[in-house]
Amino acid sequence: MQPLTALARELLGGPNFCVAATIGADGSPQQTIVWGRERDGELIFSTVEGRAKPRNLLRDPAISVLVVDRENGYRYSAIRGRARLERENADALIDELSHKYTGEPWIEKQTRPRVTVVVTPTHVVDYDE
Repeated sequence: MQPLTALARELLGGPNFCVAATIGADGSPQQTIVWGRERDGELIFSTVEGRAKPRNLLRDPAISVLVVDRENGYRYSAIRGRARLERENADALIDELSHKYTGEPWIEKQTRPRVTVVVTPTHVVDYDE
């Protein structure tokens, strides 16, 4: 595990968008914008079971997440690592992230359960211009 940098922690502390990239079954990259935050030195975000991200991560836990400063797109942290899925408290996380990013509670109701993606960083690179 490589520790998150000060910039990565700062960016994850604010409402900055993350681009999560996983590897599809055919070997191609799959990217999605997600809301994220730091927890105990790891990056976490929420998704829904059955979507491409959790399916891809169950097959191959390699992941890359780019966290971009919403005020300056040339300021970012690129985090590569290994992901695991957690089901406990996943609904609470999406509500917390909704408040962080929109100032409102999460109102979308899913028919499938939510899951938390936990990324243990193995390589972190910052760009701060």
